[in-house]
Amino acid sequence: MFDYLIVGSGLFGAVFAYEARKKGKTCLVLERRDHIGGNCYTQEWSGIQVHKYGAHIFRTSDKKIWNYIQQFAQFNHFVNSPIANYNGRIYNMPFNMNTFSKMWDIRTPDEAKRIIADQRKEIQGEPKNLEEKAISLVGRDIYEVLVKEYTEKQWGRPCTELPESILRRLPVRFTYDNNYFNDPYQGIPMGGYTKIIEKMFEGCEIRLNTDFNSDPEGFKKLAKKVLYTGTIDSYFNYCYGPLEYRSLRFEHEELNTDNYQGVAVVNYTDKKTPYTRVIEHKHFEFGTQPTTVISREYPLEWTMEMEPYYPINDAKNQANYERYAQRGRQEENVLFGGRLGEYRYYDMQDTIRSALELAEKELQA
Repeated sequence: MFDYLIVGSGLFGAVFAYEARKKGKTCLVLERRDHIGGNCYTQEWSGIQVHKYGAHIFRTSDKKIWNYIQQFAQFNHFVNSPIANYNGRIYNMPFNMNTFSKMWDIRTPDEAKRIIADQRKEIQGEPKNLEEKAISLVGRDIYEVLVKEYTEKQWGRPCTELPESILRRLPVRFTYDNNYFNDPYQGIPMGGYTKIIEKMFEGCEIRLNTDFNSDPEGFKKLAKKVLYTGTIDSYFNYCYGPLEYRSLRFEHEELNTDNYQGVAVVNYTDKKTPYTRVIEHKHFEFGTQPTTVISREYPLEWTMEMEPYYPINDAKNQANYERYAQRGRQEENVLFGGRLGEYRYYDMQDTIRSALELAEKELQA
């Protein structure tokens, strides 16, 4: 009998398994896909590491987390500097002086501050939805060009019907700095994320193409405890109804050119373009290959047959999740964790931190 049955082979389960193995525990990993790594999975195409489920750029302000991930791979100095394409016009992201200069033909931070401050006055009182929240932060012009149509594509709903809580932040810089993140530690693992996950799972038995929910009681008998990183509502057979998500479809294509768009990430912020982003993977590792691989990212209305990506953390879904979480706390010898198990959006650094916290609590004896 194994000490732990880990359902799902993504980053959360991998970190927990690595920590458990250090304590001498045995782990069996069940993965319903045909590969390990969850959404961090990378696959080599013509010498290029392709992020099969969207761009994964590691960044953190926590040196402990940065040092932890460095155990498993050498990271390069990639800095995320995406651009936005709005009806053919190019703007720098995040919103900075390059953006403002292009939009308003200005030169100085004081000019930009005055324009944004004047436009923010449009919203009086507390914002009632995402549109009002965005305008209260960055003004009408930036909202219309760089936020509104992109967000409505992403979520499949008008911004006036989206809760303002979805908009966690809109970084605004009054400098000519195109670095999207403020975190001091940022980079891409040379050779891809799959190698990291493989190292974390060393010593574990892994069964691919295996769905825990096809025989939960049978699989539970194989281990003393279960770590479940799938959707928490599926574990309980959707007894309170399914939690809602947005999903994605990726269209990967290898092109006979050495440089398609000149940058790793381009956001398409207009409504007429059906996809939200185009990723050119070779730029993550400063590749010099003769061809290139791009991925177009299409947001989708989620159904239960699709892969869940972004939880819709509105009041209704959050209340429903709490019912599942309460039931999960009562489940004997079962732990829930990760993006799906906790029904929350996690960056990779958040995933690692949460998994380490659970491992420390669980394995301290």
